[in-house]
Amino acid sequence: MSTVALTEENFEQTITGSGITLVDWWAAWCGPCRAFGPVFEAASESHADITFGKIDTEDQQGLAAAAKITSIPTLMAFRDGVLVFSQAGALPAASLEKLIEAVRGLNMDDVRSEIAASQRS
Repeated sequence: MSTVALTEENFEQTITGSGITLVDWWAAWCGPCRAFGPVFEAASESHADITFGKIDTEDQQGLAAAAKITSIPTLMAFRDGVLVFSQAGALPAASLEKLIEAVRGLNMDDVRSEIAASQRS
């Protein structure tokens, strides 16, 4: 599966589904973003069960502001609608693969319990 362009119109719908969604926040003028783009695209081709979305921060400034994006590229991982990873900086292919496997291995019941506990305190 190739990457999907995400906008204010389709962002929520895309990340709130079941399964894993990886989101690359980028801009055309950003050198590290351009370097990470092919790595992200290659991963999208080898993981058909994951949704890979790209958000152009120049085109989607409102969405970037709402997500508090202050540095690009930023990679976010959502699983079953829950943000489970967010980090600025381009990842090498091997690190992206490790991240994908880590997100796949999460016990989402435990993640939801931890979120609930942190919101109570």
